[in-house]
Amino acid sequence: MSTLHLDVPSNQGRKLGHKRAGSIELLEVIGVVKKDNGSGSFSLLPVHSPQSFDYVLVAQKTDDDGQESFRKQRDFINALKDKQLTIQKITDEDKVFYGITAPKEIFETYRYLLKVSDACNWSCEQQGNIPQSTRIRIVDFIVDHTSIESDGEPEYLSDLIQGNIFEAQFCLHEKQEQKELSNSWARWTACLNGQPITDVRDYFGEKVALYFLWLGWYTFLLIPAAVLGVIVFLYGLAFFKTTTVFLEFWKRHRASYVSEWKVFDWCEEEEELILEIVNNPNCESKKHSHSYLRSTLVMVLVTFMLLLIIGLAHALVVFRVIASEQLAKFKSWSFISDNSNTVAFMLGAVLHYLTIIIMTKVNRKVALKLCELGKTIERSFTVKMFVFQFFTLFSSLIYTAFFLGRINGHPGGYVKLAGKWRLEECHPSGCLTDLFIQMAVILFLKQTINNVFELQSRKLRQNVRQCSKKNCMESTELCDNCKVKDLLRNFELDSVDQFSLFDEFLEMVLQFSFTTIFVAAFPLAPLLALLNNIIEIRLDAIKMVSLERRLIPKKTNDIGIWTDVLETIGVLAVIANGLVIGISSDFIPRLVYRYRYGPCAISSTTEIDCMSGYIQNTLSIANISDENIKNDFLPEQLNIYNGTNVTSCSYRDYRSNEDYTLTNQFWVIQAIRFAFVVLFEHVVVLCKFIAGWFVPGSPLEVKNTRLQDKLDRLKEELK
Repeated sequence: MSTLHLDVPSNQGRKLGHKRAGSIELLEVIGVVKKDNGSGSFSLLPVHSPQSFDYVLVAQKTDDDGQESFRKQRDFINALKDKQLTIQKITDEDKVFYGITAPKEIFETYRYLLKVSDACNWSCEQQGNIPQSTRIRIVDFIVDHTSIESDGEPEYLSDLIQGNIFEAQFCLHEKQEQKELSNSWARWTACLNGQPITDVRDYFGEKVALYFLWLGWYTFLLIPAAVLGVIVFLYGLAFFKTTTVFLEFWKRHRASYVSEWKVFDWCEEEEELILEIVNNPNCESKKHSHSYLRSTLVMVLVTFMLLLIIGLAHALVVFRVIASEQLAKFKSWSFISDNSNTVAFMLGAVLHYLTIIIMTKVNRKVALKLCELGKTIERSFTVKMFVFQFFTLFSSLIYTAFFLGRINGHPGGYVKLAGKWRLEECHPSGCLTDLFIQMAVILFLKQTINNVFELQSRKLRQNVRQCSKKNCMESTELCDNCKVKDLLRNFELDSVDQFSLFDEFLEMVLQFSFTTIFVAAFPLAPLLALLNNIIEIRLDAIKMVSLERRLIPKKTNDIGIWTDVLETIGVLAVIANGLVIGISSDFIPRLVYRYRYGPCAISSTTEIDCMSGYIQNTLSIANISDENIKNDFLPEQLNIYNGTNVTSCSYRDYRSNEDYTLTNQFWVIQAIRFAFVVLFEHVVVLCKFIAGWFVPGSPLEVKNTRLQDKLDRLKEELK
């Protein structure tokens, strides 16, 4: 917060009659974002509100001057004062709040450095007053990069918090803006309303705003995908194009808004240098370094971690194999014994979900350690964490989609674990049913349980002395009682950190993976994702506005590495669904039978059902007189209900009935499967590139507006 009035529209310098980008108007028309005049609703709020601080530090109250914690608190506060920050100490019963306010000289220095920079010189901070979100970001940087000496080593705020010298650091929620966001956005009754994305940007910064803009656009495009998924089972090719279109149009929407917000050319590296100079005019540039030894070690450890995750997927297979056999012997409930494979698969899916919950925590710790080892930044952590989570979620699904039932052997020659347990078979209706069951259970549990536990209410402390509200609100500064009450209200909210927004992105990107990679097997995934996201947008909004401390506003012009992750998922979706349709489904075998082995292949009579006899054609015969085959069955399985002994049985495969070798039809089907996958992927990838070329990343209005803005700025500089 600030003692200065900072409620100035971010696009104050916009000329009257300036034409808005068509991409923005489209999002407003379809209801993804709320229609506004470009300045948001915050500009309509009262000019003055009695605000107090840009930033707050919290420590445990102590009266012992000789304690090391007291000395370090004092030294750190003095170090902040040396940087011209104003500190006000406010004491509660057991807490000490240090309210931090920055002088206007710091922001004038920041503005001047923006002006002379290469990439950041046309940002919104050049127009009118410095936005409040920028003030918070600058003060946060200064506080985080201030240190004190301890045993000859520098200690930063993060070290002091870890050592319990300070309890917390945060910026305060603005009551008026918070109330406005709660009324227009962060409430359940606003689920069908557009998002006030400009207000979100003004309050939380561009990084949070772009997350919600991306989530809103993604949710909107789930509507046609969900409708198609309900109507038809295999709509793969059409949806793959929609994936592509989602990414290309997202780039256009992003470009329109970052141009509107004056951060199109913004450069994180330059912004970092500017903040370094504001914090310390004598700072030196950081040196880039690279170690082949460290990189090799990180690569080895990542490989080891992936092997561990894949090993867990194998453990799930073993669990299902053993559970299936044990459930088949469960005679109390005939339903369970008769459907032992399906029940075992559902139990395996639940166990897979529990594995995901546990491994998420493990994956984060490992990714953080690997990033510390490699001295890398957020981008590297994002890649490692996503890869670990991707393998955790999809290793078992990949086995189900492409290996289940294909490496089992045949009667008399089954593959067995430890020579005892046969590998699991596919569902009688096909392996896609098993994949459908597994994905449905995981997606349902993941979305419902996560949302139930994600939203928690907190009881705030109320033991603060009250004051005359009228007298306090009429003054230009809050009284001490009201300050303490406001500080406690913010302190008691759930804490946030640098991973708060990362966690939301990761959850949604993994959901995007579910809805695209195996959509041919689970076409209801987009519908479930749509229903979840309608809730997710408001849930995230309510958390950020009402239940959590205010996130430090971050400036950016893109969703960063997540764009590359989404592009990768799009490619994997093409490959995976091509394999599902060509390898896992019965699409190719049915096609081959219709035109080569079925009745229509040898007769031109139109009255014949071309698929007549298909089921029988897919079955091979095992002779029970063979001792090796007889040993694969229980004695009661070799008798029919009327007491007749079973002499042969059918199983699904293309094998000779004499020596169980694979037939020519099997190899014909395999060859056509392979040809279909290659052709399918080339066609879809070609369509993807055509769509990417046909839909430019930046609308023409954005290019023209940016060019005109640069021309106007240069003319003003010449004057």
